Amino acid sequence: MNTEEVRKVVLDIISDIAPDEDVSGLKDEVSLREQLDLDSMDFLDIVMELRKRHKVEVPAEDYPQLASMASCVAYLTPKMQ
Repeated sequence: MNTEEVRKVVLDIISDIAPDEDVSGLKDEVSLREQLDLDSMDFLDIVMELRKRHKVEVPAEDYPQLASMASCVAYLTPKMQ
């Protein structure tokens, strides 16, 4: 997958977990939790969906790498090849 495809995957998962949130205007470098009303359970749901849908394991020590859209894409792109 290229970076745009990975970005779409992340947006799709966020949209499913937080259907009331508008993900169309997310800024790449700003924390997702600052931009969206996501709590820690929502974040864990994102991690679980990555594993379930795409077989991507994200160890707990790597969770900070999923803080912003840009860091999510940078972290996940090599894992989703």
